[in-house]
Amino acid sequence: MENKGLIQVYTGNGKGKTTAALGLALRAVGCGWKVAFIQFLKGSSYTGELFSTARFGEQWHYAQFGWGWPFSALIRHGQMVCSKCGQCFRENRNHAHNFAPLALAYAKKMAATGQYKLLVLDEISHAIRWGLLTVDEVLEFLQRKPSELEVVLTGRQMAPEILAAADLVTELAALKHPLERGIPSRRGIEY
Repeated sequence: MENKGLIQVYTGNGKGKTTAALGLALRAVGCGWKVAFIQFLKGSSYTGELFSTARFGEQWHYAQFGWGWPFSALIRHGQMVCSKCGQCFRENRNHAHNFAPLALAYAKKMAATGQYKLLVLDEISHAIRWGLLTVDEVLEFLQRKPSELEVVLTGRQMAPEILAAADLVTELAALKHPLERGIPSRRGIEY
């Protein structure tokens, strides 16, 4: 059973879904696994994981399918701070119909190579909720994935059908967050 790849979901309204998936991926790389981390509706990002995971070399493949924010490079290099204006999120919603199907097709391609032991589909729940992908499309992918491939799906309000198909579901709850006290997102912690 050790070679059996399961389906995991990290969902809920709390912070930490992508962070949990990254932690699992870090553990997998440390054990010699090859990881493909595909982000739905995130593009041209400035998050710290882009820097750290780039050091993993051949064991790590990172792909983003989303709208890029014009100030990402400035934020990435510490010359500007993310203001949480939400513009990147709104632009992704406006243009996401172009990206989500490409991201799922890319995930299928990565799975089919047989090179990866862990595949993360970060924020895929938004693509489903916004009607950019159907639950049936995602379920079909999960049913046809190679048996040894571990798949992690993240995002708020994951479809009940996906939850039912998963072997492990973790719901992160928002109990308290520094944003509630006016503390803005911090580089190295939230991004």
